[in-house]
Amino acid sequence: MIAVAGGKGGSGKTTTTLGLARALSRRGAPVVAADADWDLPNLARLSSATNDERNPAADAPTAIDAVQTEGEIRPDRRAPTVLAAPHEPEDADAEQVLGALTEAVPDDTPILLDCPAGASPDAAAPLRVAEQCLLVTPLRRAALRDTAKTAALARQLNCHPVGTVAVRAESVPEGVGDLLGCPVLGRVPPAEPEPLSDSSVRSAYDALARRLVAAHGRDRWRVA
Repeated sequence: MIAVAGGKGGSGKTTTTLGLARALSRRGAPVVAADADWDLPNLARLSSATNDERNPAADAPTAIDAVQTEGEIRPDRRAPTVLAAPHEPEDADAEQVLGALTEAVPDDTPILLDCPAGASPDAAAPLRVAEQCLLVTPLRRAALRDTAKTAALARQLNCHPVGTVAVRAESVPEGVGDLLGCPVLGRVPPAEPEPLSDSSVRSAYDALARRLVAAHGRDRWRVA
C-alpha cells in the first residue's frame, strides 16, 4: 500500500493517484485507488470526469463498501478500481477502514491512497496504514516546504517516502531529493486543462510507474 501524500491542497495528489493507477493498469496490474481524503474527496469525480466509463462517480463504491464485500476485492486488470470516500465519513474510523483494505485486496495488488493535504491529523490515518508514501509536489518554495513537513510526519509514523514526483514541472533542479530525503522518481510536465488526457502526461506517469515498481513493487506486485 502506497500513500500518495504532499503539501497543501492543489498539489497534484489526486491527479497523480489516478494517473499512476492507470499507468500501472496499462502494465497489467489489478490496481485499487482509494480516496483517503474524506473531508475533500474528489478521486471518483476526477475518474469520472476523465472518461473512465467503467467507474462513474455516482456509482463508485466507497472504501467501506469494499471492505464489507464478502470475499476478496478482485480488481479488474483493464482499469483501476476507484474507491470513493464514505458518504458519511464521521461515522467511520478512517485508519480502521483503510487498514482493512490490505486484508480485502490480494497481496499482489497495488493499493494507492489519495491522502489529505499537509501534515494535519487527518493526514496521519493513511500514513499509519501504508507501507510507504510517494511525495507529490510542485517546485514552488512554499510547496516544497510543506511537502518536507509531510515527509517528516510520514517518517514519524514509520511510512518512509519511497520517492518524490515533481508535478507541473519543466525540469527538476538538483537538491530536491536531498531536501525531501528520497529520490525523485518522476517529473510530470504542465498540461491544461485536463492533464490526464495529455499524451506527455500519460508518458510521464508510465515512466513513474516503471520506477515505482523497480523501487518498491518488483517482488510483490503482479505487473508486466
